[in-house]
Amino acid sequence: MMKTDQQKSVITFPRNILEPIKRFLEEEVVKWKRAEKKIKKNDPFADDTRTVGNSLENDTDEQIGRFEAEVKADFVKKHLVQLRKALTKIKLGRYGLCDKCGKMIDTERLAIKPEITTCINCARDQE
Repeated sequence: MMKTDQQKSVITFPRNILEPIKRFLEEEVVKWKRAEKKIKKNDPFADDTRTVGNSLENDTDEQIGRFEAEVKADFVKKHLVQLRKALTKIKLGRYGLCDKCGKMIDTERLAIKPEITTCINCARDQE
C-alpha cells in the first residue's frame, strides 16, 4: 500500500513537549472566554436600562459601542475556534501538521503561536 504525502509527513511530538502546550492552550481558552463575557457585558445594547429616546449624541455613542463590541466579539470567537482546533489536533495526535497540505508546521512558527494550524506556505496562499 502506497502512503500519501500526508501519511509520510506524520511526526508526533513527545508527550513531555505536548503537555505544556496543551495546558497553555487550555489556559488561553479560559482567558479568552473571560474576555468574551466582558465584551458582552460592556455591549451598550446588553443594558436593559438604556433608554430608547436618547439624544442623537447618545444614540451615536451606543451605536459605536455596539459596533466595537461586535468586532471584538467576532475576533474573540475566531481565536477561541483556533485554540480549540489546536487542542483537538493534540488529542487526535495531529498537532503540528498543516490543515491544508499535511506537512509539518515549522517549530519556530508553533513556538510563537502554538494555536496555529497551517504552515507558512499555506497561510500565504490563503492571503
